[in-house]
Amino acid sequence: MGDDTALNDTAHAVRYWSMPAALGAMGALHFVAPRPFDGLIPPELPGSARAWTYGSGVAEMAVAALLAVPRTRALGGAAAVALFVGVLPGNVQMVRAWRRKPVWPYQVIAWGRLPLQVPMILAADRIRRGA
Repeated sequence: MGDDTALNDTAHAVRYWSMPAALGAMGALHFVAPRPFDGLIPPELPGSARAWTYGSGVAEMAVAALLAVPRTRALGGAAAVALFVGVLPGNVQMVRAWRRKPVWPYQVIAWGRLPLQVPMILAADRIRRGA
């Protein structure tokens, strides 16, 4: 019986912390290694790609912080939905930018990221509704 409780507690902790941890790490990576993210910024956006890279890094870390605090978790879930919808043009830009690269692994990764947005948006919305 105690093992089941520990397993459930572990599963809950993984579910609870996976999205804020991933967003926090990715947000920090925007500052540590911004160059790859610059290439995901659609050229149609005004301003510099680096400013958008840093701005999206700040947004990811802010959403991670909202998700990590139980009192702001519902707001964090809503913000994560908006964030994941907002970065969709960056994923489309990756497909555009990598269209002449080898299919494996570049185009597979670029095209594979697009449908992954849907489960991420749904997971963020589940967090919002369940908080």
